[in-house]
Amino acid sequence: MSIVIRPARPGDEALVLSFIRELADYEKLSAMVEATTESVAASLFCEAPKAFCDIAELDGEPAGFALWFYNYSTFLGRHGLYLEDVYVRPQARRRGVGEALLTQLAARCEAEGLGRFEWWVLNWNTPAIDFYKSLGAEALDAWTVYRVSGKALGDLARRGR
Repeated sequence: MSIVIRPARPGDEALVLSFIRELADYEKLSAMVEATTESVAASLFCEAPKAFCDIAELDGEPAGFALWFYNYSTFLGRHGLYLEDVYVRPQARRRGVGEALLTQLAARCEAEGLGRFEWWVLNWNTPAIDFYKSLGAEALDAWTVYRVSGKALGDLARRGR
């Protein structure tokens, strides 16, 4: 068994989108997926990308992905890494693929002097929570996520004009 983690490259947009859709199915959020192969390619493979993706291959077959970007902590005065999505296909689970993806990103954080490695997890996703805890991750229960999107985002953008 060999696990290889590599950066996504042009031509991987359909694969990345398939991982996004599989993750959305698992999370029961398929109706929220608006991404297309074109939007994935434009985001990941443009001249100055703001998001990045690593592909995990198990014995030469695509097995999972991690999509991430840099964030910034004003308290630390340093950048961090935010993991937007991580997904491992069911047939590749419990074979070290998820750990390999997260280990690679943790190593990137250390190599680049980043101050934090963060992500969200759905409260009901006990298998993922248990896995993350086994790696030493801690839940930040004191924080509540807020989001403005869709019409509310447009309304906020036009407020005060």
